[in-house]
Amino acid sequence: MTTALVLLSAIMAVVVGWLVRKTLNASPWVEQRSVDATGRDAALSLLPVQVGLWVFLAVATSLFALLVAAYHMRMVEADWTDLPLPNVLWLNTAVLVLASVAMQWTLVAARRGQADVVRMGLVSAGVFSFAFLAGQVWAWQQLNASGHYSALNPAYAFFILLTAVHGIHLLGGLVVWARATVRAARGADFNKVRLSVELCTVYWHFLLVVWACLFAVLLYSHR
Repeated sequence: MTTALVLLSAIMAVVVGWLVRKTLNASPWVEQRSVDATGRDAALSLLPVQVGLWVFLAVATSLFALLVAAYHMRMVEADWTDLPLPNVLWLNTAVLVLASVAMQWTLVAARRGQADVVRMGLVSAGVFSFAFLAGQVWAWQQLNASGHYSALNPAYAFFILLTAVHGIHLLGGLVVWARATVRAARGADFNKVRLSVELCTVYWHFLLVVWACLFAVLLYSHR
């Protein structure tokens, strides 16, 4: 268990570092400066947004690592009863992959200045993301309907906790996604839309990796 936890933490740390490096290399504030006539201060004002994302990713990584650690420590107790994982979780995972792919497609279109494709990509990513959340709720309902629900079983509580915390993080990302989608639909400054797409893409990739790790932990503990 300890080895699995250390491996999980290492993987998530590497992913966060890669995302930060990719965001730095993208330098969207440099692209903004080339077309924005408001001066250097306006371009540099975008830096706190980037830093804020990196800090949030680090905090979120720590939170999920602690939850996984608590999960492993709790499952060795005598009152722990394994739960059969709903098969819909596999479908949900595929849907979240599609959401991440749609975000990446949108980012590529944004960097090429393809406004119509950006709008289509944002809508597609949103649809897949909401479908994933609906699928997670469906998984809860399937678990309840299976008759394995018990308020005294910590395995059930941890399953709900892990999936709910991940879902809340996705909901938070959908707030930024909604703003970017509205801006794109209204034909707002394309550079601002591009920055929002950049941030959303990084965040969606991060959430995909987090869910993959959580799903792997759940599968490992229910072998």
